[in-house]
Amino acid sequence: MSTTGIIIGEDGRSRCHWHANLPDYLKYHDEEWGRPVTDDIRLFEKICLEGFQSGLSWLTILRKRESFRAAFAGFDFEKVALFGEKDVARCLADAGIIRHRGKIVSTINNARRAIELRDEFGSLARYFWRYEPGHNERPVVVDRDHIVANPTTPTSVTISKDLKKRGWTFVGPTTVYAFMQAMGLVNDHLEGCFCRPEVEAMRAVLVRP
Repeated sequence: MSTTGIIIGEDGRSRCHWHANLPDYLKYHDEEWGRPVTDDIRLFEKICLEGFQSGLSWLTILRKRESFRAAFAGFDFEKVALFGEKDVARCLADAGIIRHRGKIVSTINNARRAIELRDEFGSLARYFWRYEPGHNERPVVVDRDHIVANPTTPTSVTISKDLKKRGWTFVGPTTVYAFMQAMGLVNDHLEGCFCRPEVEAMRAVLVRP
């Protein structure tokens, strides 16, 4: 890996270093991370999974994602909002997910808060995308040093504070910024990564909610 944070894959393509050439992580980097998302279910899933990641690696969560989807009704927040103590107990017994009571209860709570947010703004997408940073808020060059130095941003701090005020939990500014990066509210593929121009092209034609 160079000092820029770019590595060359076996296919000759230049990529951000963090996938470490692990097949499942590589696929996630190439096909999902940073590509703009406006689907409410996917947005809710991601912010919940980022909460589960707290203290862990994203790879751990990624490899359990299908089990999480099975445990939490595909992250349909209308369904998750109806979960009760029996569902909490079921999830705590599920070895396929992270069995952390606080994070499980948080997901159920956040599903109820998501319905409130949807009812107020029309969709979760409208709420989150209204915080998309403008060009003047973004670095001229996105390199490894910038990413390392900025695990949070003023925007992620603002979103975190607003969500917490609305009763959401496990939505600290670092978690929120990771969500923003993954869902394409910002393009943090590094300069030189083949995905960066692809994501920029997708963002250029995206119809914002």
